[in-house]
Amino acid sequence: MIQSASSKTPISVHSIAPAQVIRGSGAWDEAQKPISKLFRNPLLLGRSESTRSIRSRLCRELNKSGLRVFQQNLEHDCCELDLQRIQNDFSRQSCDGVIAAGGGKVLDSGKLLADRLDVPCVTVPLSAATCAGWTALSNLYSPDGAFECDQGLKRCPDLLVFDHDLLLKAPSRTLASGIADALAKWYEASVSSGSSRDGVIQQAVQMARVLRDQLLIDSIEAIQEPGGEAWRRVVDACGLTAGVIGGLGGARCRTVAAHAVHNGLTQLEACHSVLHGEKVGFGILVQLRLEERLGGNRLAAQAHLQLLRLLRELGLPVCLDDLGLGHASLNQLQQVCQFACREGSDLHHLPFEVTPVALMEALVGAAETSPVLP
Repeated sequence: MIQSASSKTPISVHSIAPAQVIRGSGAWDEAQKPISKLFRNPLLLGRSESTRSIRSRLCRELNKSGLRVFQQNLEHDCCELDLQRIQNDFSRQSCDGVIAAGGGKVLDSGKLLADRLDVPCVTVPLSAATCAGWTALSNLYSPDGAFECDQGLKRCPDLLVFDHDLLLKAPSRTLASGIADALAKWYEASVSSGSSRDGVIQQAVQMARVLRDQLLIDSIEAIQEPGGEAWRRVVDACGLTAGVIGGLGGARCRTVAAHAVHNGLTQLEACHSVLHGEKVGFGILVQLRLEERLGGNRLAAQAHLQLLRLLRELGLPVCLDDLGLGHASLNQLQQVCQFACREGSDLHHLPFEVTPVALMEALVGAAETSPVLP
């Protein structure tokens, strides 16, 4: 039978996973041989003072493996100013690959640098706060920490080293933030792609649902018992499974209002100490409020209440005051809403129109109990 033009499957491009993932306790030790096959003179990129001793250990062990390691640190978030400085140092030191060890901003910077230089990239997450160690995507910020845009990369990292022993050293706050970021996979994908007729997209959305259910079950125990079985399931969910969903779903399994709100909040300096996932979790509450008020989705009210309780138990921000914006001016909040509603924003993946005024109402009322609930 001849296929009609309307029934043909549209082309989609997917960077689904790193070429190799080494996961579990002692993964870093196991990774020494694969790393030495990728390059001889790597740049080891980091940032946080709190993880400096870990990076020093990684550097020593790489040198013992026969590699010549050049260490460099970010001075800002993942921004063009830093990237250009580090790229110049990379060339002067005759480096031939990038190892990014740290949180999401470090991992994004390392991936983007390796992508631009067309050299191998190894990611070593030192927290489970995001799935940045997995994905072929980097977020770009201004030197002041304001979100500017995201940038797709040619491929996922060549190697992801997901060492549970290293992740266990991270503050529990980072895991709570990672839980909120991972939860957004369901709340956003179910809205942007829940009605898709593409089988692969449907399967990615259902993976996001399973991920949400796992986190609803295990998150509290994971925070209370670091290193336990629930903790291991949750760090894998945040750092690995969330990345699988993004890779499988691709550009058509999109972020929506939760990340748009995050991007808007980064425009305010008062929010720069708030972690990525903390802002995203608040953004989910805002999105659910919009779905209820503007989309007429009565189930959104129940989902909002369920999530509100979980975020509070995890110690995550649920209102403007928690974000340090309790005394923000009207002009500052309008700046957040205008950026979140700008042309091309992920917010417009919602199936209804959202104005800055409507978004402002949802921001202010993010933690309020819905009037439709008993």
